[in-house]
Amino acid sequence: MTTLPELSGKVALITGASRGIGYGVAEAVIARGDRVCITGRNEDALKEAVEALGADRVIGVAGKAHDEAHQAVAVERTMEAFGRVDYLVNNAGTNPVFGPIADLDLNVARKVFETNVVSALGFAQRTWHAWQKDNGGAIVNIASLAGISASPFIGAYGMSKAAMVNLTLQLAHEFAPKVRVNSIAPAVVKTKFAQALYEGREEEVIAAYPLGRLGVPSDIGGAAAFLTSQQSDWITGQTLVIDGGIFLNAGVG
Repeated sequence: MTTLPELSGKVALITGASRGIGYGVAEAVIARGDRVCITGRNEDALKEAVEALGADRVIGVAGKAHDEAHQAVAVERTMEAFGRVDYLVNNAGTNPVFGPIADLDLNVARKVFETNVVSALGFAQRTWHAWQKDNGGAIVNIASLAGISASPFIGAYGMSKAAMVNLTLQLAHEFAPKVRVNSIAPAVVKTKFAQALYEGREEEVIAAYPLGRLGVPSDIGGAAAFLTSQQSDWITGQTLVIDGGIFLNAGVG
């Protein structure tokens, strides 16, 4: 049997964590002894994730990230269960459209921003007022390489992630010195969410990566654990690019 580490005394709220990157982040912080609240839209998937991660240390709150009532309940449940919320990881996101931005349905664009950006701000506001304002902590926003470069066919997603990078800067400035706020900008990570970007042509996609593989959730989980640790106590307002080196190919020549 695997022996769990002693409790760290710290608590994390991770949105969109029933699978993929969010689940990888949950695994990483649980491995160091944190207790965790995870959120997700699908209640059954969330229950499975809680059981897999360890129901003695994890609770789940089902709901849609952009729903303000859900945001309130998630923070309230975390405080009720654990008495604190030291770390917020804004991972919940959507990308319902694939195509040129010239033909983008503006209602779809609004949905993307509501889910990817406004919800992150909402969760940040609520964790700030519930605990972090008086007690400190850290926030990590999961942005994307698409937010710092042109991203053909996923333009709405890229714009929303660029906004999340700027949201990180704004929050880092306003929440200092109590709370550090940073973001992570991954390239393609092998998750169900990103399947359309590599499915059926994975070897072709991998060929563009100097490190010879796509990302996996634990790559991002480890980075999020670092950015919510004492080892990163003098880091705020930064965006950490985790891309397998693909940005190296953006040079001339």
